[in-house]
Amino acid sequence: MDRDTSCQLFALTFDASEPERLARFWSRFLGWETVDDPQDGIVLLPADDTGFRLRFLPSRERKTGQNRMHFDLTSTSLEDQRQTVERALALGAQHIDIGQLPEEEHVVLADPEGNEFCVIEPGNNFLADCGFIGALACDGSQEVGYFWSKALGWPLVWDQDQETAIRSPHGGPKFTWGGPPVAPRTGRDRLRFDLAPAADGDLRTEVDRLLALGAKRLDTGQDELGGVAMTDPDGNEFSVLTPR
Repeated sequence: MDRDTSCQLFALTFDASEPERLARFWSRFLGWETVDDPQDGIVLLPADDTGFRLRFLPSRERKTGQNRMHFDLTSTSLEDQRQTVERALALGAQHIDIGQLPEEEHVVLADPEGNEFCVIEPGNNFLADCGFIGALACDGSQEVGYFWSKALGWPLVWDQDQETAIRSPHGGPKFTWGGPPVAPRTGRDRLRFDLAPAADGDLRTEVDRLLALGAKRLDTGQDELGGVAMTDPDGNEFSVLTPR
């Protein structure tokens, strides 16, 4: 773990055509409190050990392809899995086909704006010690898994056959990258990380540290809320927020 880390994962941000509607879905589904913050947009505060917020920002761009990251939600039994699926559908989710095989036991759904997520069958050993949000499953290379381990100071909990996973020392979901082939980009990332420097950190110092780890600055320079817009080694967009 990189002991010089001076940032934290502040939020996972969703771009949305109707951010209020999408936030309402995830708030009800996860049981998280909604906060309308003039600085941060619509934010959901975790009610468990997830360790980061969900943030929803307005966007005029429509979703054009499969997201590069999605939630894997856990189940304690087949009945629990069925109830989770039914609850999601009642709130506005829908079944989708992304090429999953008939014999696969997880259920693939999409939220009201088409963002994919999976409800995993019970007995999944990899997620056995995780909460309801078991993982944030990402399409990405081994290199990008190493990058995020160093960027966040989270240890690798899996590194095999070019697949990687990291997890906060404080628990919460695992972040996984499935290795090659990496899916092609289809437009702006609708889900992306927002990092925040530590309370005693400095934005410029943090940006320089991430550049040294392999990140790049986007030509736009700033994100919607005045932070620094960057990409990781796989080209995934993220922001480093101004100190708050």
